[in-house]
Amino acid sequence: MKNERVYKLVFASVYPHYLKKTEMKGHTKAELDTIICWLTGYTQKKLQQQIDKKVDLETFFAEAKLNPNASKITGVICGYRVEEIEDPLMQKIRYMDKLIDELAKGKAMEKILRK
Repeated sequence: MKNERVYKLVFASVYPHYLKKTEMKGHTKAELDTIICWLTGYTQKKLQQQIDKKVDLETFFAEAKLNPNASKITGVICGYRVEEIEDPLMQKIRYMDKLIDELAKGKAMEKILRK
């Protein structure tokens, strides 16, 4: 899939997949939302507004205030090292994927949030 197609994916259509993955591994929507809010700087209310407005991933991240500790997110997701992804928007998307993957794998929330 070309990056441009990924950028135009509606966040509200991606979110249920994240939620399903989270819940299948015994975690909650609240944990998922905590991770997304930590990464993006959104409040719970603003996150819900983004879902309701059906913004695409490009807009979702353009309106976010990325957590300063996001650069501490490292590792492989979808065959790529997140810290080596050169495209800034794709890197943000993969940061989110990586954090949700870590939650699904049972990593402690304190470690996921890179405090």
